[in-house]
Amino acid sequence: MRFLLVDRIIEFQPEVRLTAVKSLTMAEEYLADHFPSFPVMPGVLMLEAMTQAAAWLVRLSEDFAHSIVVLKQATNVKYGQFIEPGQTLTVTAEVLSHGPKETKLKTQGSVDGRTTVSARLVVERYNLAERGLAEASADEGIRQEMRNLLTLLYQPGAPVVPANA
Repeated sequence: MRFLLVDRIIEFQPEVRLTAVKSLTMAEEYLADHFPSFPVMPGVLMLEAMTQAAAWLVRLSEDFAHSIVVLKQATNVKYGQFIEPGQTLTVTAEVLSHGPKETKLKTQGSVDGRTTVSARLVVERYNLAERGLAEASADEGIRQEMRNLLTLLYQPGAPVVPANA
């Protein structure tokens, strides 16, 4: 199963910052188990939302030069409060440093201006063909899939409607 934990990218500054939102609804199937009488977004999925925002920042900044962007390290992960259905998590990812294969970022998630989660992340990027894992056509297929998804996620100037509106 693949979780998309970014509903919309609302701000993008190349190689600097990306802001995205995730509106939590009762339709999220993991809420049935976490927790049945008090549904909240699991902490690991909050971290994944920050990772996905960081990956989009890297992809967009490099014009999809690499097909794969993955979390290599998460440090200083801090959780502040629960996120419940009807709330919108706003995630920011800011580049701290950018090397040839890794990007270090400061990430934060907030609800109504209150920090719910924060972390320092290191994401690694590469192409499958570089590692002998596939042909270059596989990389291009992945990049095209990400470009297609981007057209749904990022529409500059579009209004953002919170889940509780």
